[in-house]
Amino acid sequence: MDLVKLFHDVVETVPAYRAFLAERGIDPAQIQTFQDFVGLPMTSKDTYIRRHPLPDLCRHGVIGDIVAVSSGSTGEPAFWPRTAADEHAVAARFEEVFRDSFAARERRTLAVVCFALGTWVGGLFTLACCRRLAELGYPVTVVAPGSDKREILRVVPELAPHFDQVVLLGYPPFLKDVIDAGLPWSRWNVRLVTAGEVFSEEWRTLVASRAGIADPVRGIASLYGTADAGVLGNETPLSVEIRRFLAGRPELARELFGESRLPTLVQYDPEARFFEEHEGTLLFTGDNGIPLIRYHIADDGGLIPYERMLAFARDHGLEPPAPGPERPFAYVFGRSRFTVSYYGANVYPENISVGLEQPEVAGLVTGKFVMEVAEDSRRDRHLTVTVELAPGEQPSDGTAEAVGASILAQLRRLNSEFAHYVPEARQSPVIRLRKTGDPDYFPPGAKHRYTR
Repeated sequence: MDLVKLFHDVVETVPAYRAFLAERGIDPAQIQTFQDFVGLPMTSKDTYIRRHPLPDLCRHGVIGDIVAVSSGSTGEPAFWPRTAADEHAVAARFEEVFRDSFAARERRTLAVVCFALGTWVGGLFTLACCRRLAELGYPVTVVAPGSDKREILRVVPELAPHFDQVVLLGYPPFLKDVIDAGLPWSRWNVRLVTAGEVFSEEWRTLVASRAGIADPVRGIASLYGTADAGVLGNETPLSVEIRRFLAGRPELARELFGESRLPTLVQYDPEARFFEEHEGTLLFTGDNGIPLIRYHIADDGGLIPYERMLAFARDHGLEPPAPGPERPFAYVFGRSRFTVSYYGANVYPENISVGLEQPEVAGLVTGKFVMEVAEDSRRDRHLTVTVELAPGEQPSDGTAEAVGASILAQLRRLNSEFAHYVPEARQSPVIRLRKTGDPDYFPPGAKHRYTR
C-alpha cells in the first residue's frame, strides 16, 4: 500500500479529513515520506467520525451504496457506508479461508449465514462476500437464515445432503448453541467461520468434536473485523497451529503477547490494511466507504512480523506443519478496557450503569460493578455482572432478580446490537452480589475497573 499516495487522495476527495488537518494546522503538502505519514495525528470515532456530517466523511461528499450501523456506548448509532468495491476487497479474506482451509474450490459448498441480518454489519456483509465467491467461480451456494436458530435448524437438514460440505458463519457462542441443538452434523462435513469474539482452544476442540469436524485447525477459522472497515485479518492454518501450541504454554504466550491469556491471532495483508501499534492498541489505515487514516480502533493487541513469529515458534520446539502466507500477524484481545463482547455485541459499562440507576434498585447498590463473559463447564458463555451492594445490604435472591431484570431492560433499550445479536434465551445476565468493599472485586481505595 502506498500510504503517502492514499493520504493525498483522501485529502483531495474527503472534506472531513481536510477539515481535520486544517484544525490541527497541518499542511498536506508537507507529507511526502513514510516517516511524515506515521507522524500524522490519529483519528478516532470521537475526534473524527462523530465531529463531521456523514457525507463529508465520504469521497466527494457522496454516501456509498449501502450503509451498516453499529451501536455506540449509549446506544447512539454510528453509520458506516461502503460500496461494492469495499466488499470485493474484504471478500479476499473469506476467499482465503474457503480456499486454503475448506478446499472450497473442489467442494460444492453450502454457506449458512448465521450472523444477525438487518442494518448491522455482520449478516449482510457476510452474505455479500459469500456471493462474491460464487461470482469468482467457487461452487458456493448461500442461504441466510440469520440468527433465527429455528430457521437454521429447519433449512440445514433440507439443503445439506445436496452439498459436499456445510459452512456455518456466525458468532462463536451462537454457533455452539446451534451445534448443541443435536442435528446429525457429522453427516454433512461441517466447517465454521466465526467473528466478533476471542474463544479458547478448548472451545475450538469441543465444538469441533460435537460438529464432527475431524481437523479443528482447518475446520474452524476466525475473522477479525470491525463495523468501521469490514474484515481486517483472518485465521490461517498456520496461525491456528501456533495458537494451539501456545494454548498449553501460558508462559510462552506471556512472553510473546505480554499476557498469558490467548488473543485472537490472525494474519493480514499489509497491501489492503496498514496496521500500527499504539500503547498496546491498534491503529489501521484503509481505503473504505469512509476512508480512514491512522484510525484508532481501541482494540488491545499488537503486531508480529512473519519471520519473527516463525523464529519464535521454532525456538520453542514448534515446526508448524501447516503452510501459510508469508504475511505479518496481528493479535487482538478486544476492547477489554472498555467493553466485553457477547455473541458479537459490544456490551458497554454505560449500559449496565443505567440499569443500576433505576429507582427500583438504585437504593440497593452502590453503582459499582464488574462485567465479564464467563464460560461454564459445558463451554457455554454467560454475561456475568458482579454488583456491589449498598452498605448494610445483604445478598438475596430477590435483590439479584431485581438487579438482573433492570440491567436486562436497559441493555435491550440502549444497545441494539445486544437486542438483535444475542438470542433471547441467553440475554438475561448472571448476577453475583458482593458486600460493600469486597476485596476481590471492590477493594477500597483502588481505581475501579468495570470489565474483566
